[in-house]
Amino acid sequence: MIHRIFLPLIFMFSVQSGYAQNVKARNDTASIFPKGTRGIATNFTGVVWSYPLLADDTVYNCVMGNVTFEPGARSNWHYHQSGQILIITDGVGYYQEKGKPIELMRKGDVIKCPPNVTHWHGASPDSACTHIAIVTNTQKGVVKWLQPVSDQEYYKQK
Repeated sequence: MIHRIFLPLIFMFSVQSGYAQNVKARNDTASIFPKGTRGIATNFTGVVWSYPLLADDTVYNCVMGNVTFEPGARSNWHYHQSGQILIITDGVGYYQEKGKPIELMRKGDVIKCPPNVTHWHGASPDSACTHIAIVTNTQKGVVKWLQPVSDQEYYKQK
């Protein structure tokens, strides 16, 4: 009688445990979103991929995308009229506001880019970096692109 009750439970927990380990291994090596399309060369240095997650509409007034910067890739200087939120989901990257030092971004970090503050972000020289980019209150505008980040600015000591 005990075997009929406990054996199925033991089997169920061992299967679930194995499933959880397989899911973790799969998630460690694969992104949850497709790579998307290559970023526009006039707005980025290096190879950048973008996959839209949420299109702008008049209800949520928000755009969201998954962006992957290959090592050494970065955005141009730019600003968002209503600000931007970056959720770092993989890798190591850089974020810098005009006139301030470069900040290191790591998986799990959340960066709040203030409204109308000129900044750039991208991967570190040795690591790719992926983040979810969110721009809210898009009725104020989405982004104003500026000049490229020079190699001198990018490689400046932190």
